[in-house]
Amino acid sequence: MWLIAGLGNPGEKYSATRHNIGFMVLDDLAERNSISFSAKDEYLIGKGTIERVNATLIKPLTYMNLSGAPIKKVLKKSNLIHDGEISNLIVVHDDLDLNVGIVKIRRNGSSGGHKGIESIIGETGTKEFIRIKIGIGRDSGIPVEDFVLRKFRPAEKKGIEDGILKAVNAIELILAGGIEKAMNECNRAAKT
Repeated sequence: MWLIAGLGNPGEKYSATRHNIGFMVLDDLAERNSISFSAKDEYLIGKGTIERVNATLIKPLTYMNLSGAPIKKVLKKSNLIHDGEISNLIVVHDDLDLNVGIVKIRRNGSSGGHKGIESIIGETGTKEFIRIKIGIGRDSGIPVEDFVLRKFRPAEKKGIEDGILKAVNAIELILAGGIEKAMNECNRAAKT
């Protein structure tokens, strides 16, 4: 069983913003695999099969900076966390340091300043989980905290649609063929 978490902020106000790319990817992944979401107290959750593997999809509704608590709760319910060790968790999130639509997979590591990832590391006590990072670009003329809450520009539409598709494909590749194969394909493509 895998837990796939998409990070974002709840509410219509944030629905198409850069920070919500994780939610967008999970929406497409759910649609492609006929998984529907239902509401719990702190998250939306969907369960189904992806690449013949049982998967649970979660979209925390606690705002980005507090994403860790509901993810930890679902990890515990799913028996995917034991003594500070997580198995089979994929977190999908935005990355300011990648150009719009570029997708990279990391096996583990620091938060890189991403508040949602910081929250997950803080709640679970480990950096050992898979991240799928989708580039949202950066604008040096706009403070980061404002930029991530802006919508994509019309000229970025095709790039972000491609990025969402690549991220969905990356998740399915991890479940079907393992992290190494997915990293080789996805990260090599990100360099070209």
